[in-house]
Amino acid sequence: MGIHMKRTIIPKNARLLPTEAKLVFKGTIHDVYQWEQKMYDGTYETFEMLKRPDTVKAIAIKDNKIVMLDQLQPDHQNSFYDLPGGRHDEEDETELDATKRETLEETGMTFKTWKLLDIEQPSKKMDYFVYTFLATDFENQVEQHLGAGEKINIELIDFDTLKNLIHDPKTRHLPKDLLDKVNSLDDLLNLPEYS
Repeated sequence: MGIHMKRTIIPKNARLLPTEAKLVFKGTIHDVYQWEQKMYDGTYETFEMLKRPDTVKAIAIKDNKIVMLDQLQPDHQNSFYDLPGGRHDEEDETELDATKRETLEETGMTFKTWKLLDIEQPSKKMDYFVYTFLATDFENQVEQHLGAGEKINIELIDFDTLKNLIHDPKTRHLPKDLLDKVNSLDDLLNLPEYS
């Protein structure tokens, strides 16, 4: 499994695993690392951090609507709303390649223009990032290629509906900080590339 991906884009102020950290538990998704950290009084304590494959997300625009997924997965009791995306867990892929692959698998859609909008590290105790890309200039749609643990219905929603979903408990992993900065689809489309 490609849990130790070589990232092509690392956000500013990222907290990464120290080079001296040692793997103490290898999980299916999460790995646990530990290292000895010197304290202010000269003693040492064991520190710990998780690592997992990064997540990639696409805010995909088709016919001036946002592509939203209503999905059900075996580890959830109820369906939830989410953007197309998934794990960046194939070693030969960049973050963008992974986003394109996940978007195609979950929606069957391809887009011509892609722009990185945001990178978030949800927890400083985890070496893990969420990359959010904007996909525009819809090209084509084919049949979905879903994994065994996915049931996904595609919905095209307007921008106001997207904004309302930010705080809906049925919604999972929307880039809230990013979406709070924009008030219209035009604002979203005109966001600058992440730098």
